[in-house]
Amino acid sequence: PDRPLLWLKMAAGTRVSSGREVNSVPDVGESLGSAGGQGFDFLCMPIVHPRFRREFCSGPAKERPAALTRSDLLLSGRDWNTLIVGKLSPWIQADSEDEQVRMNSQEALLQELNFAAYLGVPAFLLPLRQMNNSNLARVLINHLLTGHHSTVFWIRVPLISWEDMREDLVENDPVLRSEDCSEEETTWLWWHHFRSLCDYNKRIALALEVGPDLPSDAIIDRWVGEPIKAAVLPTSIFLTNKKGFPVLSKVHQNLIYRLFKLEVQFVITGSNRHSEKEFRSYLQYLEYLNQHRPPPNSYETFAKGYEDYLQCPLQPLMDNLESQTYEIFEKDPIKYSQYQQAVYKCLLDRIPESEKDTNVQVLMVLGAGRGPLVNASLRAARQADRKIKVYAIEKNINAVVTLQNWKYEEWGDQVTVVSCDMRDWQAPVKADIIVSELLGSFGDNELSPECLDGAQRFLKEDGISIPSEYTSFLAPISSSKLYNEVRASREKDRDPEAQFEMPYVVRLHNFHQLDAPQPCFTFTHPNRGVFNNNRYKCLEYDIKLNTVLHGFAGYFETILYKDVMLSIRPETHSPGMYSWFPILFPLKQPIPVKAGETVCARFWRCANPKKVWYEWAVTSPECSAIHNPTGRSYTIGL
Repeated sequence: PDRPLLWLKMAAGTRVSSGREVNSVPDVGESLGSAGGQGFDFLCMPIVHPRFRREFCSGPAKERPAALTRSDLLLSGRDWNTLIVGKLSPWIQADSEDEQVRMNSQEALLQELNFAAYLGVPAFLLPLRQMNNSNLARVLINHLLTGHHSTVFWIRVPLISWEDMREDLVENDPVLRSEDCSEEETTWLWWHHFRSLCDYNKRIALALEVGPDLPSDAIIDRWVGEPIKAAVLPTSIFLTNKKGFPVLSKVHQNLIYRLFKLEVQFVITGSNRHSEKEFRSYLQYLEYLNQHRPPPNSYETFAKGYEDYLQCPLQPLMDNLESQTYEIFEKDPIKYSQYQQAVYKCLLDRIPESEKDTNVQVLMVLGAGRGPLVNASLRAARQADRKIKVYAIEKNINAVVTLQNWKYEEWGDQVTVVSCDMRDWQAPVKADIIVSELLGSFGDNELSPECLDGAQRFLKEDGISIPSEYTSFLAPISSSKLYNEVRASREKDRDPEAQFEMPYVVRLHNFHQLDAPQPCFTFTHPNRGVFNNNRYKCLEYDIKLNTVLHGFAGYFETILYKDVMLSIRPETHSPGMYSWFPILFPLKQPIPVKAGETVCARFWRCANPKKVWYEWAVTSPECSAIHNPTGRSYTIGL
């Protein structure tokens, strides 16, 4: 596993982690002290003198007896481990057309990689300068697979290739910028080919070099879905404000704010172009931006620390939840107020003012947990000034203890607690309203359709179900971070690809959504048709730019009653609600997709008397395998 580096974590609200890049270091201790004095956390420097060209194949330097570079004794092991990021000598061209240059570069590359591993530097910068980097990738992946070093490799890629920096552009003027992606694609393809050759190795990360011109927003969106660990900011991209301090243009500021969210580290490179001011003023400006970034909303605050962390979806029907799990969901400020609003409107619709003292509605809470829906319903009745009789049905015998205590201490005879599975319960009366919160991140994935179909027999003919309808949504995504997280969650005794055949609940963070979510499966309650909850849906997405498909993000929307809704679909997300993170359906193999192509996804919801499962596949632009056939890797128990 990656070791945690002292300076490799930058939590929201803390200071910016940054380094100073230098091209030559006469005295490493002095340079490090100077960078530290200016407020930098690390020094980004060549491991070997940049002009020391070694000759391995032939030439007068072949037998030179001198040391390769300065002694490691100049710094303590701890300093090498935490304060130095290594850089490759600029003359090394491991993919040169000239065989002599290539072979010599390859030897020098190996020498520097091995010495960096010997020093134990936490990260090492490798630049990409062209489309073909196959030999560089081969040497690096061989190096990664041998030895026990833990260096992370920062692959330095410019946002726009130097040849495409066009002089005719007004600096940072987005209006003049071409929306034709062909030239803006170039450097992303360098990166994509390189990480594909290295089989998405998780120790190969991106160091994005930001230039004076920025590509279109769509291109930046795609970059932000990549595993960016560092951003290289040349001093030449900074403008000067009225007081002579370095600042960035608005479009650059927006990019920096997005990079802050990914907790990247910043590397300042180049000479001081604001000579009136100290070099530290570049860093102070980043600190200023960090202090003034938009504050996190309540959802982001709740989700802190869970970004891109894979969780197995809960199975509350098969398993009894723990008290803490209930407690987390009960704290949601939005969900229960929406349920209260739904019950309130429903009671006003069902009981006219003239009958408010005589008409007592029977309301059944199906899956009452520790009682939040019972409390919301009782509050709604008081708010509407209507009378209700409540049955709280709960199969988890441990949670029933809590419900019985609520009844004894507060609810009294207005509430009857029933310890039973709703599908088996013989109700003494029929319900006017049934209220449930059986929805998972994908809507139906906690088996709400099966539960509510089973309970429908004790709902009156004109009875109401809250929720009355829910729909799942799917969107194609690209995320090498999530692909690697899934790949790493392989279990010893299972099929080696089983982890790709199950959905995960995850706070999506370092990803790129390739097209808007589309509706998938819809369920309506009460279900007046045939009880069949199997579904099949074909979804087509138009992809606007070259990318790679790693899976699908799942969301849901539900209509509780009439116009009262809950949603985790990004376009309609209930503000401040955090009870559900999205769901992820991964793909075993990343699928490259070209701009203008259509992604065709097929999703099935299957069931037998004991369990429910999903199967999924991609059939365009190329065919994947059908994932999870027969529910072999993942099922939801009935």
